Amino acid sequence: MMYASLGFIILLALGAPIAFVIGITGFIHLLSTGDFHLLQTMTQRMFSNVDSFTLLAIPFFILAGELMNSSGITTKLIDFSRSLIGYVRGGIGYVNVFVGVFLGAIVGSANAEAAIRGSMMVPEMEKDGYDRRFAAALTATSSIIGPVHPPSLIFIIYGVAASTSIGALFLAGIIPALLIAVAHIVVVFLYARKKGAVLKKHPFPTLKEFMVSFYQAIPALLIPFIILGGIYSGMFTPTESGAIACFVALFIGLFVYRTLKLSDLPRILSHTGIITASITFIIATSNILGWSLTIEQMPQKIAEAILSISNNPTVVLLLINILLLIVGMFMDITAAILILVPVLLPVVTTLGVDPVHFGLIITINLALGLITPPVGVVLFITSNVTKVPLQPLVRACLPFFICIIVTLLIVTYVPEISLYLPRVAGLLG
Repeated sequence: MMYASLGFIILLALGAPIAFVIGITGFIHLLSTGDFHLLQTMTQRMFSNVDSFTLLAIPFFILAGELMNSSGITTKLIDFSRSLIGYVRGGIGYVNVFVGVFLGAIVGSANAEAAIRGSMMVPEMEKDGYDRRFAAALTATSSIIGPVHPPSLIFIIYGVAASTSIGALFLAGIIPALLIAVAHIVVVFLYARKKGAVLKKHPFPTLKEFMVSFYQAIPALLIPFIILGGIYSGMFTPTESGAIACFVALFIGLFVYRTLKLSDLPRILSHTGIITASITFIIATSNILGWSLTIEQMPQKIAEAILSISNNPTVVLLLINILLLIVGMFMDITAAILILVPVLLPVVTTLGVDPVHFGLIITINLALGLITPPVGVVLFITSNVTKVPLQPLVRACLPFFICIIVTLLIVTYVPEISLYLPRVAGLLG
């Protein structure tokens, strides 16, 4: 295992694509065992890891998000959010968070959210008197609402890895996502109180303005209700809901907003294919590394190591949170879930932690890695889009990061926050 670990570190340091890092590391370990029969079944195991009807939801939801992005829904959501809260002093900051929640329910991608809101919301916040660094930090950190709010690609991947109900995970993410949004609103509120004199206040919208903005936003707002309503009414599965979301997004873009053109479809389909292929390749190669870890009985050894420190659930969950935060700083979120779930899930289930609850713990932790150096993909995207240098951006993110950590601890130690809605829906035993 030493050679495999060394190979993993070297490949990661060289910046190799994470799918190759995972696959080659697993291959090196299997090669070191001297059992060439194991090597003969590698491709079969790679294929079996992606031969899943549930995983078809990934390209569907990616395509739905791409279609909605190209339909210009962000403008409609901004107008509606402004009519809701934009009239208070510094209200554009709250609008940014509201738009983040709405986009999280439609797009489900932190990277996409950061790119969209970074280009649209940060200039608007700056016009209203906000410091550009604060506006960029708010946009970056609130973008992690996307992976936590349903429909989330991360929940689909975790659900497959943990053999857990994706429908239950979708419902479980709603309250934690809203708590993260509230944490951001608190920071914006404190900033607005401190800088109130320089922040612009917009006039209260007329009833006509409110109704127009609401009417124009209805098609975009209906998408998450159609997806979740269809799943929990039993009309279709999470995978089928992805296909329905694509149809609805296409219809809205072409015939309702009329901002989507048929000539845009080749580009959208191509981009969807590239993203899907990269995720699927990671899922395929992760089975090689997971298999090699199983041969070495690494899950059992890690479980024993954690439990040797303490068998107190409070302490164990704290240690796991710390481990996940560190891993998230260096590893792609999809790869981290596929590698860590088989290792950590047996540990937490022996302590009575529900797999759905643990899904929220691991998702929030690893999503924090998107806004944490040195990898921090969302940080780089936001910095590039807003032209705020990385170092000042990281400093400006600290208040939001602390609030998200507090939210994470609340979600970790109050399971009902995650489990209440799935339990009410009858999706938990």
